[in-house]
Amino acid sequence: MVMKIAILPGDGIGQEILVQSLKVLKAIKLKFGHKFIISKGLIGAESIKTNGLPITQETINLCKDSDTILLGAVGDPLYDNDPKIKIRPEQGLLELRRILGLYCNLRPIKTYNKLLKVSPMKQSVIKNVNFVIFRELTSGIYFGKKGRSQDEAYDTCTYKKNRIKKIAMKAFETARQRNKKITLVDKANVLETSRLWRETVKEIAQKNQDIKVDYIFIDNACMQIILKPRQFDILLTDNMFGDILSDEASVITGSLGLLPSVSFGDHYSLYEPVHGSFPQAKGKNIANPLGSILSVSLMLENFGLKKESFLINRAVNESIKLGLTTQDLNTKKPCTTSEIGDFLFNYILNIKNDQVKSTQIIS
Repeated sequence: MVMKIAILPGDGIGQEILVQSLKVLKAIKLKFGHKFIISKGLIGAESIKTNGLPITQETINLCKDSDTILLGAVGDPLYDNDPKIKIRPEQGLLELRRILGLYCNLRPIKTYNKLLKVSPMKQSVIKNVNFVIFRELTSGIYFGKKGRSQDEAYDTCTYKKNRIKKIAMKAFETARQRNKKITLVDKANVLETSRLWRETVKEIAQKNQDIKVDYIFIDNACMQIILKPRQFDILLTDNMFGDILSDEASVITGSLGLLPSVSFGDHYSLYEPVHGSFPQAKGKNIANPLGSILSVSLMLENFGLKKESFLINRAVNESIKLGLTTQDLNTKKPCTTSEIGDFLFNYILNIKNDQVKSTQIIS
């Protein structure tokens, strides 16, 4: 297979973790004979420093001309600490999502037996957790009309029924491949947008009665994810709630650095780890690259390369089993970011072909 991949390292640790993801892609290329054509673009604070904009038309065109996009991280504390700054790194990512129509974000949450003790939660509660958060990505409060005066500010949350229906239908399709269960997370007792979400999902549920659908308020959902996370299989929710829930759910796994994600549109897709830019770790070779590497696995799976995806998952499982993890997961004998990448590269190259079988990462 020939695949054109746009690489957007972004800010903070983005460059370091993507170097490890490219090592893994190189190993897959050498083992299976694929051709990955890599092109690099700027986004976020790095783009602001160079171009004065969080994303340029050049980067947008690069993404449009590629088969898919692999993102590092976006964000810089320089902009977080000054509320008066008008141009911010995150605007580049929001603009890219809008232009490419990346309306559906999937964030798998699963636990590894070897890492159960790393989580602050009870092992008996989190063992065998495996659910997916479906987050709407191009509407809601992040994209609504905004305003600010000296003493007042507002952010408008707006949703159209067709946008809700689009991501809900995708959730129903995926539920049919998993455990046929969806939980809609909203605030329908207070918010009109949530009432529209609930009405729309109920209409779809009537036509898909093989799928069990539950409804839960966001405040209760936050509590239930901590109390009984195994009750969930697919969590469907809006932009802001999905952003918050996925970060909360990372506590289950033990580290935000473990979580991959993919954002889909009708024609484009973008893969990135859930974690932020972690500027405190920039240049120290201590960041966890597994969220980015597992995002590569998702990417290959969704492009039909299931054996290749499985092999990456197997390599990651082996590194965790052997305790070869970064300091967020192993405080006694942590590996560096690059050591993790080197181990995975060598593992993939050296495993025998007859040991490679096809499976799904979201299963």
